[in-house]
Amino acid sequence: MVRSLDRLIRPKSIAVFGGKEARRVIFQCDKMGFSGEIWPVHPREDEILGRKCYRSVADLPGAPDASFVGVNRELTIGIIRDLSARGAGGAVCYASGFREAVSELADGDDLQKALVEAAGDMPILGPNCYGFINMLDGALLWPDQHGMLRIDKGVAVLTQSSNIACNISMQQRGLPLAYILTAGNQAQTGLADLACAVLEDPRVTAVGLHIEGFDSLESLERLALRSRELKKPVVTLKVGKSEQAQLATVSHTASLAGNDAVSSALLSRLGIGRVETLPELLETLKLLHVAGPLPNHDISSMSCSGGEASLMADAGVKRKVNYRDLKDFQRQPLRETLGQMVTISNPLDYHTFVWGNREKQTDAFTTMMKGDYGLNLVVLDFPRLDRCDAADWITTCHAVIDASNASGANAGIVASMGENMPEATAEMLMQNGVVPFYGIEEALAAADVAAGIGEAWSKPQSAPLLKAAAGEGETVTLSEHEAKQALAAHSLPVPQGLTAETAEAAADAAETLGFPVVLKGLGVAHKTEAGAVKLNLANRDAVMEAANAMAGVASGFLVEKMVGKPVAELIVGAMRDPVAGPVLTIGAGGILVELLEDSAILTLPTDEKAIREALSGLKIAKLLNGYRGGPKGDIDALVAAVASAASYVVSNASIIEELDVNPIMVLPAGDGVVAADALIRLRKNP
Repeated sequence: MVRSLDRLIRPKSIAVFGGKEARRVIFQCDKMGFSGEIWPVHPREDEILGRKCYRSVADLPGAPDASFVGVNRELTIGIIRDLSARGAGGAVCYASGFREAVSELADGDDLQKALVEAAGDMPILGPNCYGFINMLDGALLWPDQHGMLRIDKGVAVLTQSSNIACNISMQQRGLPLAYILTAGNQAQTGLADLACAVLEDPRVTAVGLHIEGFDSLESLERLALRSRELKKPVVTLKVGKSEQAQLATVSHTASLAGNDAVSSALLSRLGIGRVETLPELLETLKLLHVAGPLPNHDISSMSCSGGEASLMADAGVKRKVNYRDLKDFQRQPLRETLGQMVTISNPLDYHTFVWGNREKQTDAFTTMMKGDYGLNLVVLDFPRLDRCDAADWITTCHAVIDASNASGANAGIVASMGENMPEATAEMLMQNGVVPFYGIEEALAAADVAAGIGEAWSKPQSAPLLKAAAGEGETVTLSEHEAKQALAAHSLPVPQGLTAETAEAAADAAETLGFPVVLKGLGVAHKTEAGAVKLNLANRDAVMEAANAMAGVASGFLVEKMVGKPVAELIVGAMRDPVAGPVLTIGAGGILVELLEDSAILTLPTDEKAIREALSGLKIAKLLNGYRGGPKGDIDALVAAVASAASYVVSNASIIEELDVNPIMVLPAGDGVVAADALIRLRKNP
């Protein structure tokens, strides 16, 4: 159920319940110039901060749009029930002691269920939640200090953590904060639903989420779609990078596809950006507020120091940003402006010959910005204002502003150290459409993310994610032969093979297939480690000897035709993520799985274009493309094989727990691929 949050987050009337915290809410609303009605509710006080107190919800002059409920957890439930019955617009549940405290309070889970039931159709935030700050309207259901100012337009930041919200409110980076909202336990209303609500405000330009866990895949998809429709980007700081999938597994797939890797793939598919740190989140939001998603990953860098140029170049190595060469038409004008001693390149060290000269700096910066870069950066660290004169630095700022206006290009000024840009300067730059970046790493992270969103939005909307509830029955593991036959039914190429129960029967099967053959022991998970694989057996005696040697660990035998020497070996796997459902893993296979840690995640359903893009990003792609004169692999056949595995997973989405095809042997171009080994675990419904 999607509840309207409009009255709650943009209220015209506010009711406050409680003592100290409620008083702080009234104080903050008065301080920030809230123009609506505020109704304190208290059982004993006659007035609070000059306002008449009411004794109960029933005594209020009307149904409040928003309510701050700052009483204990038991009283909270009754007040929420009364507000819902009165037709209120929504409430913030400040009290703790609900599901987040279940290890200390046995009734925490029951009380949270009772709270949600009491709310009914009325939206609530929390419990265990500070509430929110709306600086567009001066409406603060917020019982604490903050560092924000009234603004007309800006970004929204949402988090489960009230303390993180407090910290963000104190930023001094020039970021215009329109909303800060906290969700606490997300008992009823999750961050994605809140984000959808603030996106609808025409005064909001972009949204940042600090996420501890996804509350709903459907809400996240709805947020991504609305973000794209409104052209208002969303960026996330998803914590939990070290968390791994807690699945009992007998394959390599789960070790490659931990929850964090799936989260990144999911967000990428949806066109939602992802950053690693809070500073990166704030710097990315500044860029998105000013410029929106970037058209490409190409950036230019300018500085008056070779050292700064080197720092910029090195910081770009680990990112997708591209310091593309200058175009021919840019070189001569730059030479004429900067002089013969300047090396014309990107990053550009323009030396100090034009330092303090606004006209010449503007000419140089304008020429650079006409190169169709997604973002143009100028590195500029300010001197201490309490000890130094920054007049020439301000001249450079105005030259960047002039050049951006003249070229129509996206521009930013980067302080290599965050403390080296005054807040007032950052605010001035933002007001003039130039992004003030605090830190080189943060600036490039912002460019990377903004270009990634732009790239995602330039493509057709992805198909809805595969949604399939997991089966509830016992998990069974198919034999390798059974797994291969199931995959072959979806057109995945597998070797010609026969099963046998005895060594004698295995030798007979080998003669039927024709030598050389591979002999494998059935019923063994990791065959190589157990000695249950023998390759290139050339005659009947060799098969008999190998079968007798592995008889103690195998329940039977699989005999297959030997496959030719591959160009490369890959793994294709699938696992069930708790949020995203079945997802596909592709990467370097065979003995290189853990050694290279070279893999990519594909959310489902997928298509051949996405498969090709994922394969091209792998380290093993060099082998596939003919490394050092070697043969090229049959990439078309590999793409088709991955698509076949994806088809099998989609068709069996409700019962599949795990798929592991390792290795897929990629033969030279034109010769195809072969799935040399396969494991499937299914959950059979009772």
